[in-house]
Amino acid sequence: MPNNTNKTIAIEALKDKILGGWTGKSYGCMMGEPMEYAVQGEFYEGSLAIQPKAPTTWLHNEDDLYVNMALLEVMGDRGVDASADDYAKVFRESKFMLWHANGQARQNILAGIDPRLSGHPLYNPHADDIDFQIECDFIGLVCPGLPQRAQKISHEVGHLMNYGEGYYAGVFLAALYAAAFIEHDRLQMIYMALKAIPPDCDYAKQINDLLAWFADEPDNWRATWHKLEDKWNFDLCPWAKTEAGRFNIQGHFNGCYILIGLLYGKGDYMESIGICTRCGQDTDSNVGNCGGIMGTLLGYRALPQCVRDELAPYMDRNYNFTNLSINSASELCFHIALENIARHDGHIKGDTATIAIQPFNWRGEREVSFHNFEFVEVYKALDPNISWHGTWKAEEAAQHQAGYDQLVTSSQPGDYVDVPFRGTCIYMQSTLKCDHGILEVHIDGQLAQTRDLYVPEQWNNCSQSTAAWVTGLKDGDHTMRILVTGRQHVDSAGCAISLGRAVSYRGEVAALPTLPS
Repeated sequence: MPNNTNKTIAIEALKDKILGGWTGKSYGCMMGEPMEYAVQGEFYEGSLAIQPKAPTTWLHNEDDLYVNMALLEVMGDRGVDASADDYAKVFRESKFMLWHANGQARQNILAGIDPRLSGHPLYNPHADDIDFQIECDFIGLVCPGLPQRAQKISHEVGHLMNYGEGYYAGVFLAALYAAAFIEHDRLQMIYMALKAIPPDCDYAKQINDLLAWFADEPDNWRATWHKLEDKWNFDLCPWAKTEAGRFNIQGHFNGCYILIGLLYGKGDYMESIGICTRCGQDTDSNVGNCGGIMGTLLGYRALPQCVRDELAPYMDRNYNFTNLSINSASELCFHIALENIARHDGHIKGDTATIAIQPFNWRGEREVSFHNFEFVEVYKALDPNISWHGTWKAEEAAQHQAGYDQLVTSSQPGDYVDVPFRGTCIYMQSTLKCDHGILEVHIDGQLAQTRDLYVPEQWNNCSQSTAAWVTGLKDGDHTMRILVTGRQHVDSAGCAISLGRAVSYRGEVAALPTLPS
């Protein structure tokens, strides 16, 4: 469909598409959740059956949905022009746990960093991670045919947790939702949304590769998957370098799995989310996004009967920590969508809405999080290269959480750890707890930063948090020392410091942008 045309849609069809979006996302999350990161750099070949307990005990506690709902609640309360600071309330106050870029955003915002910069790579080593992509669905669902409006909202929301490619992953997906209201051809939808991100960004290059590979082999998704894997599966997240597998939590790389499902599913909802699941990596997130796009494209009434039957008992159950369910979120999105249509040169008359379709064009300077970045060293906490001085104690086996690196803890002021490293940037893991205190980070004998590891008890054990993230060093050999200071937040029950993996890089991070006052 060309830009700058009008699209008339029945009010009931608009409502049905929005309900289909939330229902399709919810069911997709249920399919993908059991095998989340079970396969990395290979196909998932197991059962795709929905786990019996998924809808009853798990779905309402899915972060891909409760963060979406919490952000949507902010829009419902503060209006469609809500600011980054309005949306930051979700990170300051919501009781749910967060991980990767979201978790770092919360840590940054609680430390007083401007919410407009809490996703910036100078403060957030997870800047290119998947987080904005997995929770941007609400933006697309309130912007039918309005990608410029979606981009404006994305600017306020997406930089809370991401920057660069991680930010563009959410901008693209929100535009894809916007396209799903006005275009039926899936390939054309992707071409439309592609125009909504910078043409020279890595995600645009990946999508163009994917479309070319699809044109070459339109019936062989596995061949396309292999080409994507070989050319683009490299991740810089501090958690990406592991002994086994090819872990990737980038928004843009995982976003290509969403598109593989959409392209090769041939318009069939179950086939699309099934292919997306078999691609692996962050399956609950990818399959949820794929299901949401397909649900919006098809509408609720055209979803398979098994999907509607499975979710029927839970359509009015609120997602944890929010006051929104599938039905109430759909109703709220519907009313906001009507408002957006009317505010942007469209109109509502009787039982139809006329959308003044906005151009699917990118506007703005390109962001690049990491320049010429590469891993140099990756150490787990008990690596012999790390020297622990004092009364540090490693976690007991029973305390060590599956999927997380072991942590080492001390409460004794003056205890320290030395980490020799090469490169220009250094990261070290921590956890946040209600009895943790303030640490100092020294690089080559000079104080580089301090961090307060205290959080209220409701957020105890944020095990992917940051103790140190120091960038801009001269390339070469360095030593990082982290010191237990004995100082603590007024509300903390102690001054403990817990530390885990250390990761060094070579390269540069983006400079801070100048923010409007």
